[in-house]
Amino acid sequence: MRSEEPVPLHEEFIYCCGAATHVLKCGPWKDLSKDESKNLPRLLFMIIPGNPGLAGYYRTFIQALYCGLNQQYPVWVVSHAGHCKPPSGMEMIEDTDIKELEDVFGLNGQVEHKLNFLKKNVSKNIKLVLIAHSIGCYITLEMMKRASELQVLRSVLLFPTIERMAQSPQGKLMTPLLCKLRYALYMPVYLLSFLPEGVKASLVRFALRGMKSCDESSITTSVNLFSVDCIANILYMASQEMMKVVERDSTTIKQNLKKLIFYYGIGDSWCPQHYYDEIKMDFPDGDIRLCEKGLRHAFVLDASKEMASMIADWLQDDLTKL
Repeated sequence: MRSEEPVPLHEEFIYCCGAATHVLKCGPWKDLSKDESKNLPRLLFMIIPGNPGLAGYYRTFIQALYCGLNQQYPVWVVSHAGHCKPPSGMEMIEDTDIKELEDVFGLNGQVEHKLNFLKKNVSKNIKLVLIAHSIGCYITLEMMKRASELQVLRSVLLFPTIERMAQSPQGKLMTPLLCKLRYALYMPVYLLSFLPEGVKASLVRFALRGMKSCDESSITTSVNLFSVDCIANILYMASQEMMKVVERDSTTIKQNLKKLIFYYGIGDSWCPQHYYDEIKMDFPDGDIRLCEKGLRHAFVLDASKEMASMIADWLQDDLTKL
């Protein structure tokens, strides 16, 4: 392996369910759909992002996780449908007559989008470790409920927004904005989209100035947020989250309890600590942890490596049993 590129990282922009999708793949495995390939790995780690669901935010995280797993398994992150800014010459929605999916940018559409991605790109014989962040945790539980045939070895749910989102401290603040005023946000984004890339990056740096060590890939990824199409899809999905993520799906949790690891934050304004206390009380046998390291909800901004190393530790036992 060449020393100047210690971790092979493969990047693709594809259409999935007719919507532009950004995929980052860590490790030498680019195609996991062909059953006849003799050297298919037994396990795929797939990251289901939060919102904004841009794959670039997880770049450092998947590289660190891949190395933490001794480079033995592929680690992929799949953006949410329409959250990436497609490269020039590629439209946000595929130009076909076939309507692939009703409301692909909505919350239900994003669940189907991930299931469709797996169906088309990953052999059924490969086991999965799903690592979900924020609203990705809700999407992951839905995937497990709708596609019980998936060979999920483990699902790791980080800062899980799986219930009462609109009632959380951050939800109370954001719901009126997302549900009533989101169109008002498009105009300033549209105007800012004409700024040179360097100026956009400086604005992002300014916005994140409070952080001691902000991940460089977060800054380059955040520049995508100056695209009206991306922002429209991100805010639309967020408005649906406030309306649809109400009751915790305790039935699906109970059915899959042995496969789930929950990781709640302290002082997380999207899933406050009493949500942790309640789920811990309802599922005393579950693997439900409370962060003792003070990591923020948006851990990808400054704690990707720390999180990756914790997850690699948590899964050691599972991996030795494979």
